[in-house]
Amino acid sequence: MLTREFAAFENLSEYCDITEERLHRAMFEGHAVVEGLIAFDGTKPIGYALFYPNFSSFRGHRGLYLEDIYINSDHRGKGLGKAMLSEIARRAISRGYERIDFLVLNWNESAVRFYEKLGAVRDKDERHFKFTDEAFRRLSEPPA
Repeated sequence: MLTREFAAFENLSEYCDITEERLHRAMFEGHAVVEGLIAFDGTKPIGYALFYPNFSSFRGHRGLYLEDIYINSDHRGKGLGKAMLSEIARRAISRGYERIDFLVLNWNESAVRFYEKLGAVRDKDERHFKFTDEAFRRLSEPPA
């Protein structure tokens, strides 16, 4: 599964516990929440992107949040990443959306250069937070 390959690339394998069944539910079953693209070399998957709708409250912009975009190292530099981003942008525009948001790990300078070359703007003032696992469950508990 390319998701595991991407997790290894980002040194995050210990956090990658997705299954094909969970991904299928998120993408195709009732109340699907994520869309995706897959790039192939013949019949072999070599890249993918996962994205879903988001909203910027301060600007009032609807957009797509790019959760993942990954191209296998043997196929980078051939325009696949740009082609996927272009397709995501076309989908966003067709829905009246105005932006694509995403995060990049601090150490991934080649990705930063790639996105900046395409015109993406980096917000240096924000930090990514998340509630997950036990903290998420505790947060959902009714007050004592």
